[in-house]
Amino acid sequence: MAAYGGAAPYRSREGLVTRPVANSEEIQLRIDPMHGDLDDEITGLRSQVRKLRNVAEEIGTEAKFQNDFISQLQMTLIKAQAGVKNNVRRLNKSIVQYGSNNVVHVVIFALICFFLVYLWSKMSKR
Repeated sequence: MAAYGGAAPYRSREGLVTRPVANSEEIQLRIDPMHGDLDDEITGLRSQVRKLRNVAEEIGTEAKFQNDFISQLQMTLIKAQAGVKNNVRRLNKSIVQYGSNNVVHVVIFALICFFLVYLWSKMSKR
């Protein structure tokens, strides 16, 4: 084997050897036939890449499902907030309209109770 630029050939890994080409800027790699298990490794890598791609697709599907679920949950929450806001508005309106009547009823009840206690105290002295 000829040396590259006067240097010894470079061996990077098992079975890979660099060799010079006519153009001095190009390098070619030659794989030693002794290490034929590279095909098996490539096949194994392909199956692992396929598995990783399937896992990535499953993750994508699950992420889309979760995003849709969160969107529906947000819409439900917005509707619930609107319902609570409307009910609070109605409750405040009814308190304003009927609240003064309730205060009058409480004052009348208190006066009646006071009057009964007063009559009871007068009768008990006799």
